[in-house]
Amino acid sequence: MKGLKILVVDDASFIREMLKKNLRQCFPGCEVSDASNGRKAQSMIKINRFDLILCDWEMPEMSGEELLRWVRGNESTAKLPFIMVTSRGEKDFIIKAVQAGVSEYIGKPFSPDTLSKKVSKTLKKAGFKVPEAKGAPGLGGESLDLLTGGSKPVASAKPKAAASDSMSALMGGTAPAVPAQKKPAKKAAVVRGQAQIHFAGFSSQCVINSITLQALAGAIKREEQVPTILEPVVISIIQNNGEDVARLNGYVHSVQAAENRIDANVLKLGIRFVDDDPVKLEQLSRYIATF
Repeated sequence: MKGLKILVVDDASFIREMLKKNLRQCFPGCEVSDASNGRKAQSMIKINRFDLILCDWEMPEMSGEELLRWVRGNESTAKLPFIMVTSRGEKDFIIKAVQAGVSEYIGKPFSPDTLSKKVSKTLKKAGFKVPEAKGAPGLGGESLDLLTGGSKPVASAKPKAAASDSMSALMGGTAPAVPAQKKPAKKAAVVRGQAQIHFAGFSSQCVINSITLQALAGAIKREEQVPTILEPVVISIIQNNGEDVARLNGYVHSVQAAENRIDANVLKLGIRFVDDDPVKLEQLSRYIATF
């Protein structure tokens, strides 16, 4: 779409580059600019014309919500289409964003197909003529109307209990799970950390083997879909008491079977974090200190 100008705002360079690449593929001829936070985006909007903004919600210096309220408060940009791109999928959180004036919502991680559909839908509402997007939505394909309207809301992903594999198996073993009533209480202490990893098409419970401010190494149960290298993910780190520690953006750095066999049901996973948000890094630092 020649002449279409899009601004991508996110503090994670990996996310910005992925969005820019996908947008250029989905909408050939469009011009895509980017900013690392709301403050820089604000400066760019003052001197440039944009037809669409895709913006992260949690950023340092100026959040997505603050940028949106500024955009809506200016006569020249009040009706500018503004898509929230975030790992926060709770209904209350999205309703708050809608009340602030957001045009649409895309949940991280998302597929190129989901991105194309949401952007096409938003541009059509703004009066642009765009080709019909095709394909099935993946994670992040929730409708803003569904989340805030009369239909049943889409629940945010919850950690799933391992029904047929013990935590020790996820740590690298392959022994069958012991029935819950026969498992000694002491075994629970073996689990040092857990996370829920959200991929573009599915979510998986992960046992954390090691973690730093830059990366996580863990193990997940093998599902029908297998993670791919460089696939974007959202990681919800969970304390043993079930409380959330932090929600981080990242990508798959490595994948390998836990055993040297083709039908191995446990995968060793390496995740690299991409967030530069000081608040998230502080949350992660406190968790690492107790790991």
